[in-house]
Amino acid sequence: MSNTDDYDSLSKEEREARDKEDRARERAEQSALPYKWTQELGEVDVNIPVPKGTRAKDLAILIQKKKLSVGLKGQDKILDGELCMEIKVEESTWTIEDNQSVLIHLEKLNKERWWENVLTHHPKIDTRKIEPGNSKLSDLDGETR
Repeated sequence: MSNTDDYDSLSKEEREARDKEDRARERAEQSALPYKWTQELGEVDVNIPVPKGTRAKDLAILIQKKKLSVGLKGQDKILDGELCMEIKVEESTWTIEDNQSVLIHLEKLNKERWWENVLTHHPKIDTRKIEPGNSKLSDLDGETR
């Protein structure tokens, strides 16, 4: 990760260049993951491609307060590890779409924090650069705003 200390001393052009490099690196790291993910302030959606024809009974999925594990029965896990933040297990769900991807919907316990990554051992994104999509400023507490 780039040093934030020297960031303030950079010119506008140097900052833009660094931001562009960081975004490109971030995109490359994220696209190398075995899933795609999106988030809003209150939730995270993880989309995991699986072999075409996969059915719910073929999957081994574990969703816990701070852990997520997804795989096909009898094979290595597609993803397995500690979630970067706690979730509300009872409000989190998974579905299989078109027999070729698993959509995991995680409800964040803390609905006022952006996640840097899904699993703690995966590359992080810079949450300061997130442009909130539909979340209204009034949804945020004063400090986050």
